[in-house]
Amino acid sequence: MRTHLLGLAAFVALGLAYPVLFPSALTIAITILLFVGWATAWDVLGGWAGQVSLGHAAFVGLGAYFVAIGVTEYGLAPWWSALLGMAVAAALAFAWGWLTFGLRGPYFTLSTIAFAEILRLVAINEGWLTGGATGVFIMTLPEPFGLDLFDRQTQYWLALGFAVLVIGIVVALSRGRFGYALRAVREDEDAAMAAGIDPKRTKLKAFMLSGALTALGGGLYGIVLSFLEPHVMFYLLLSVQIALTAIIGGRGTIWGPAAGAMVLIGSGEVFRTTFAEANLLIYGVLILVIVLFAPRGLVGEATRRAIRRRYAKRAQS
Repeated sequence: MRTHLLGLAAFVALGLAYPVLFPSALTIAITILLFVGWATAWDVLGGWAGQVSLGHAAFVGLGAYFVAIGVTEYGLAPWWSALLGMAVAAALAFAWGWLTFGLRGPYFTLSTIAFAEILRLVAINEGWLTGGATGVFIMTLPEPFGLDLFDRQTQYWLALGFAVLVIGIVVALSRGRFGYALRAVREDEDAAMAAGIDPKRTKLKAFMLSGALTALGGGLYGIVLSFLEPHVMFYLLLSVQIALTAIIGGRGTIWGPAAGAMVLIGSGEVFRTTFAEANLLIYGVLILVIVLFAPRGLVGEATRRAIRRRYAKRAQS
């Protein structure tokens, strides 16, 4: 726990220093921090509970639309709209999990794709609520404490706070009873049940927490974009990117999703600006190399090798 808290303090220190060192590169930093939060939230379900989801864009879009519609149609402050979006996301996660957690393996994963697709179709066809295929603009926002929420620097601090909040929650649960229950369910549901753990209830809690935190980041994402369109907000590729970020970094680890976001999202931006049309090819090759040579993810593989070296030194002494 102490190591993780020190890591979190170092992450905060780097986050505080970044806008001073790179004031002109805040947009990519905001994107990376959003993916740090999303991938860490995804990992609560996909890594700690072992339930791989490819539908988390549903929660991103849900959080974004709640903020946009709450602000533009009902005059709600964005923070109240974001909290309402989190509550609805948790409720939907509970309902969907209750229906589908009897499924194991790829069947649950396929069901999450269907879940996101249903919300995308609702957003497209219910124009009276979401603006339909033409989307919705966020034209004005309140200025709490004189802060302009459209300003990139303000958005950067909010994104940093979101990432730190999600990582802090995962650090806390990793050493708690709930964290141990998640790992037990991931490794063997039947053995976990024999030990007195209710697998379905444990996975439902993980799904609700994961969905609510993802929706919180989605609300911030809506403010950053200022224009929401169903094909973008509920896009399957976004779900895949979130899952890949956690998997490449290392599922079921505290810092794996953060490492994955820095490598994948950061390198993707560099490749896009440096190699133009070849960026997707290079990006794909990078993912392939990581999967082949670090199948446990970057942090998972580094941890495994550190443990092997430690045991090797003990054996020699």
